[in-house]
Amino acid sequence: MATTTDWRSAMETLKQLKEDNARASEDIVELGEHLITNYRSKLGSEIWNIYEQIYIAALDCGREDLAEVCLDALQQQFPKSSRVYKLQAMGLEATGNFKEAEEAYLKCLSRDKANVGARKRLVAIYKAVGDLASAIAHLNNYLEYFMTDQEAWMELSQFGNIYSYSKAAFCMEELILASPYNHYYYQRCAEIYYTMNGIENLESARKYFAQSLQLNSKNMRSLYGFFMAATQLLQSQKISSKSKKDNSRYATWASAQIMERYQELKSQSTTVENLGAILDSLTL
Repeated sequence: MATTTDWRSAMETLKQLKEDNARASEDIVELGEHLITNYRSKLGSEIWNIYEQIYIAALDCGREDLAEVCLDALQQQFPKSSRVYKLQAMGLEATGNFKEAEEAYLKCLSRDKANVGARKRLVAIYKAVGDLASAIAHLNNYLEYFMTDQEAWMELSQFGNIYSYSKAAFCMEELILASPYNHYYYQRCAEIYYTMNGIENLESARKYFAQSLQLNSKNMRSLYGFFMAATQLLQSQKISSKSKKDNSRYATWASAQIMERYQELKSQSTTVENLGAILDSLTL
């Protein structure tokens, strides 16, 4: 993005990038540095939001010199602000001073237990240093206060994939309760149950894949998953004849759907024929 002398346009661009939550750090640094260097007196009270935005982008770009300028300005204007103190902790974290950053975030929390940003940054620090047990403990504690935070439940489910698939599935089911029309949550939950294996888990996986497809019929990953779960159940010797018949019907339907969609997308018939042979080899 070329530097512009139109400071109003630059301000609007920074504002839009912030509203869009876009990670355009290089553009923010370029525009922001231009503004605070040449038009500081014109920015009014908005300058403090701009300093904060530039500071975070400068850390992302490794511009420690510019970050220091922004932080100094904010500290002089807001010497007792918890928000500015958190920014200082982010600077320590960005330069690899994790122990000092941890202490700073904990101090933020001693001032304000509801400081969401500090809690999440603590989890990020523990992940960065490989202390997954502490990361999980802090996420669990965080969710006791903010149980509707879907991003946190998703993060905790990722840890569950490492330590306990059943706990990962529990996290995904919490997400489904919070957002019952999100097809991706059903898909992820189904994949976890499929990985756990066993008749009951495969049946749960098939049901969650089916619900994901009901919400988004174009979800090919869920369609494949539905096919694979039905196929695995079909090959089991522990299910009833009725269940075998049902899963045979499900697998046949899913196979036909996959072939139909590839026929629509692929122009080379040999590719589709090979796919059909693979699918046939997976069913009885």
